[in-house]
Amino acid sequence: MAKQETPKTVYRFGDGVYLNITNRCPNLCAFCIKTKWRMDFHGNNLNLEGNEPSANDVVAALDAELKKAPFKEVVFCGYGEPTMRLDVLLFTAQTLKGWMAQAKYPPFKIRLNTNGLGNLINHKNIVPELRRVVDIVNVSLNAENAEVWRKIVRPAEGYEDGYDAVREFIRLCAAAGFDRVVASCVDRTGADAEAVKKIAEADGAQFYLRSFLDAQD
Repeated sequence: MAKQETPKTVYRFGDGVYLNITNRCPNLCAFCIKTKWRMDFHGNNLNLEGNEPSANDVVAALDAELKKAPFKEVVFCGYGEPTMRLDVLLFTAQTLKGWMAQAKYPPFKIRLNTNGLGNLINHKNIVPELRRVVDIVNVSLNAENAEVWRKIVRPAEGYEDGYDAVREFIRLCAAAGFDRVVASCVDRTGADAEAVKKIAEADGAQFYLRSFLDAQD
């Protein structure tokens, strides 16, 4: 078998440049591609093998990639939960904002894809910090109630009651004034998409139904 290529911290998909800063996550979602195949996305090896990049490494790799071709957004989204490395996320996003202020690159958006458990993970409300450096937040809501959520996302010990925390995170983000807050649900997982949509909209978010195999958008 051919040796898999060096793990990617930064990779491209569509008009976005994506940041893979950790493989750790308190959930083991039934739909997550990394539970089914090797951690590869469109030819990019995203398996960090426990070697998480430093903030400086992320920024250096990001700067090198951004110079190569046009892009419309930078997205924190690998095969792990970005808020598990909040300091790296914030440092990188602040650096991006600085580059934008200096007109180093044409205007772009900064997006965070998250499972919504960041406040539980970090034991504090992280929304005000995110609001200063992130434009768009996409939250994986995934279920219409806590029981269905536990079956689908399969949370680790200590996060079993996380559904209410995810909804609260969405409400906090909606109130904080991000450019856009989106709550998503994956089809064909057993969740009631229409019910999830109503909950997402009631909590102040736009709704997005994701394809079962669409792990990145």
